[in-house]
Amino acid sequence: MKNKKGEDIYYLVRAEILPEAIIKTIDAKKLLDNHEVDTVYEAVERVGISRSAYYKYKDGVFPFNAMMKEKIVTISMDLEHRSGLLSRVLSSIAATGGNVLTINQTIPLQEIANIVLSIDTVNMEQSITEFLEHLKEMDGVRRVQMIGRG
Repeated sequence: MKNKKGEDIYYLVRAEILPEAIIKTIDAKKLLDNHEVDTVYEAVERVGISRSAYYKYKDGVFPFNAMMKEKIVTISMDLEHRSGLLSRVLSSIAATGGNVLTINQTIPLQEIANIVLSIDTVNMEQSITEFLEHLKEMDGVRRVQMIGRG
């Protein structure tokens, strides 16, 4: 689900109210992560869901404790083409204890550049959610979206 700005919205939900397909998707992901099975097909067969259900939910559902342990996040940002803006973003990341691992930047088109950052968050002083909100509020930042974690 997205808010009016098109940004992802996250919820913390008790497992007992989730549909069975979501619970089984988490179980299948655990089997794959723990190397108890080698393929998605084996995982979904073992937990009893279809591959289509698995692929529908796999990128949107995570155990809460797994989310708390995440150390590296990948963030996509759209920045206005202004001198020093990327430098201010990077300084802000460093100020919160984040460590930038990779930076990929497109050439600005229509005065907007897309930046993809991989950030080690293990020493960050604030939560990822608070950090993303801080980035969104920076002058010249048009869009911020977490696109991966690992």
